[in-house]
Amino acid sequence: MEPALQTLPGRAALEMPIQSLERDAVKGARARFADSHRWRRILLLGATGASTAAAAAIMTQLLAPKGFSPADGLMLALFVVLFAWVAFAFVSGTAGFLLAWRARAASPLDPQPIIFTRTALLMPTYNEDPGRILSGAQAIYEELDALGVAELYDIYVLSDTRDAAIAQAEATGVVRLRLRLGAPDRIFYRRRALNRDRKAGNIADWVIKFGAGYESMIILDADSLMTGDTIVRLTAAMERDEKAGLIQTLPNIIGATTPFARLQQFAGRIYGPIIARGQDWWSGAEGNYWGHNAIIRTRAFAECAGLPHVKGGKPFGGHIMSHDFVEAALLRRGGWAVRMAPELTGSYEEAPPSLVDMAVRDRRWCQGNLQHSAILGARGFHWVSRLHLARGVLAYLTAPLWLAFLAAGAFVWFDQRGAIGEASAPMALGLFVLTMVLLLIPKVMGALVTARDRVARQACGGRIKMGLSVVTEVALSALMAPIFMFMHSVAVADVLRGRHSGWAAQQRDDGKMKLKDAWKRHGIHTLLGLGWTVAAYRLDPLLLAWTSPLAVGLVLSMPISMLTSRGDLGRFCERLGLFRIPEEVETPRVIRRAVELRARYAAEAEMRFQIDLMFRSPAEVYRPKPQGVQANLRAAA
Repeated sequence: MEPALQTLPGRAALEMPIQSLERDAVKGARARFADSHRWRRILLLGATGASTAAAAAIMTQLLAPKGFSPADGLMLALFVVLFAWVAFAFVSGTAGFLLAWRARAASPLDPQPIIFTRTALLMPTYNEDPGRILSGAQAIYEELDALGVAELYDIYVLSDTRDAAIAQAEATGVVRLRLRLGAPDRIFYRRRALNRDRKAGNIADWVIKFGAGYESMIILDADSLMTGDTIVRLTAAMERDEKAGLIQTLPNIIGATTPFARLQQFAGRIYGPIIARGQDWWSGAEGNYWGHNAIIRTRAFAECAGLPHVKGGKPFGGHIMSHDFVEAALLRRGGWAVRMAPELTGSYEEAPPSLVDMAVRDRRWCQGNLQHSAILGARGFHWVSRLHLARGVLAYLTAPLWLAFLAAGAFVWFDQRGAIGEASAPMALGLFVLTMVLLLIPKVMGALVTARDRVARQACGGRIKMGLSVVTEVALSALMAPIFMFMHSVAVADVLRGRHSGWAAQQRDDGKMKLKDAWKRHGIHTLLGLGWTVAAYRLDPLLLAWTSPLAVGLVLSMPISMLTSRGDLGRFCERLGLFRIPEEVETPRVIRRAVELRARYAAEAEMRFQIDLMFRSPAEVYRPKPQGVQANLRAAA
């Protein structure tokens, strides 16, 4: 076959045995890395424990006036878990802030490293817009070609698409892309006949068939982009560190058009770096994996990360849905380091356009993360890997825990009404202020790091507009928090009831939410907010005052969701300079090119439709009418 029609290279098989969750770590795996992060982890856990113990002591005094009832005990237990969750994030974020404050900004003039190994860029897709993924593939290839390293990278579009029309568009699009770029031996396409085990199975299938041909693989999502410089530096980092099995970048959100997406984009860009640096500070070689925008040593992945099915039935049995955390733990168990590279800034992804779309995505993640509770006890995992898994579980369990804490608090408030004297009021206020400080200070620290950089500060609109963006983000996030609390609580309940999340393509483009859809999604939240307002006021107006953010967020859930999903309001915020990020002012070339190519792909829709019609319709063939003798003979017959 001609190279342009060969959608896959020759096989380069690599064995990928299924791992057991019941065997111990590889011999010597724990001793392979010097425990240089021991004191950091002691400091992290010690500070978290000390602050939680102090807060618990204050809460105990507040609950003690009428004795210690079962409701008091439940409230105290919930408070300890939730406060420790907040305190842990605060201590980690503070470490990240100190590191970011001292860090030297990466210079674009730093010399491009020389690399030697071949790397595959894997782009798994499932019923996604072909224009989005093909535009990203072309933009990334052009970046690598401009740097003169394209021959060291192959791009694979790995399709699990079940929609026939989308699958046809994918295949046709890849062939056209190869011809357009003149790179038939650099870009490949494969669609699985049986999409076993979802994305994890998609990647594993590629590793088994083609993994031996590449030292490393970079995993990208359908909405992922990376600059050529970041890809090369990521590859060089893997080549330098022979013990590294995986290096995770921090993807920045781009392409936001709605107020909700712009909110997420701004928060990720301003606060994300200190969170990532903080986690890297205490994780060390026991880092985590977020499923995309990371480079993985192919041989290490094949040796260690063949995912088993979890024993048992729903909701925890079956194939591992949130595979990334588990793959990271398996790599570390096998003696490979899992690290982060928060200093690499050219890594990008997109955000869901609305609150509802975020909740739909979270519903799927919720089921996968809760499944990790059945994996926490797996033998051989490093305790930090177990910590990552436990935090993933708690990321969704905290929602029903907060709900239970509020319910227990209302009961205790009614039971102890009049028993709490004036002397206790300052303690209660102080505990509330402390909790708010731990929640908000990391955001302030992230804003300070950005504001310190003159170029970044001006790109975010200057001090005033940036400050206004931070305040608005904090206010809107506070109003959305109770909505997400109820949505996540329902998601947890659904998972525990055995209801499957399904496997649908993620909504990535904006669209207005209609009133009937808002009522369908948020009617129950509105009624709950009104009910809580009436009940709390009748119980004690002071209780309503303390819980007013909860009540206001739920009552306004419909207009909040509708307004923040509107693209025109997102563009209005952009014109005002709200939630602006540096990448919008000085847009990296790979982003500009991907947007341009996506628009071109959309403009070609009618042409592609006509081409499809031409190939599907029977070809007309000219047949001359019989004349003369032939006509007379046919008539006589």
